[in-house]
Amino acid sequence: MTTEAFSPSVRPNPAGDRPRVDPSAYVDPSAQVIGRVVIGPRVFVGPQAVLRADEPDAGGRVHPITVEEDACLQDGVVVHARAGTEVRIGPRCNISHGVVIHGPAVIGADSFIALRAIIYQAEVEEGVWVGVGSIVMGGRIPAHVWVPAGSLIRSETDTRSFRLIDLKEERHKKDIYDATAALREAYLRLRSG
Repeated sequence: MTTEAFSPSVRPNPAGDRPRVDPSAYVDPSAQVIGRVVIGPRVFVGPQAVLRADEPDAGGRVHPITVEEDACLQDGVVVHARAGTEVRIGPRCNISHGVVIHGPAVIGADSFIALRAIIYQAEVEEGVWVGVGSIVMGGRIPAHVWVPAGSLIRSETDTRSFRLIDLKEERHKKDIYDATAALREAYLRLRSG
C-alpha cells in the first residue's frame, strides 16, 4: 500500500499530482521527490537524489516516474522526463551515485547502472550492467549485457560486440543490493524511533 506524501522534499507538482511512497521505502530527507512519482516497497532513495515528474503533455497530464520494489537510487541520482513520457525503474535495480535518467526510459529488473552513467530516451532490459560514465542515448540494451565503462550507446547495434555479464558481476550486484537493503532497514529503524 502506498501513501500520498507531503513534506518540503516530497511534494506535489503544479498539476497537483502528489508522490506516492510505500511506507516500507526510505527516502532521505535531502532527496527531492516531486509530482507524479510512485515509489514502491522497500525502495531506497539516497541523499540529494531528485525524482521530478512535473511536465504535462498537451492534454495537461503528467506521466509517472515509477520506482519498483527493492530498487536503490543512490546519492545524487536525477530522474526526469520530457512532457508526455514516462520513466520506469524495475525491481531490484541499483542506480549508482550521480546517474542521470531522462525519459522516456525503462530500466529492467535487476539492472546495475554504475557511477555517473547517463540513460537518455532508452530501454535497458533486465539484468544489464552499464559501466561507469557510460552514455546510453536512445535504442535498447538487450538483457544481461555488460556495457564497458565510458561507452557511448546510440542504438542496439552499438552493443553487438559486448559480452554478457559474468558471475563476478552478478555477485557484485548482489553484494550491493544486500548492503543497500541493510542500510535502508537501519535508516527506517532510526526514523521510527
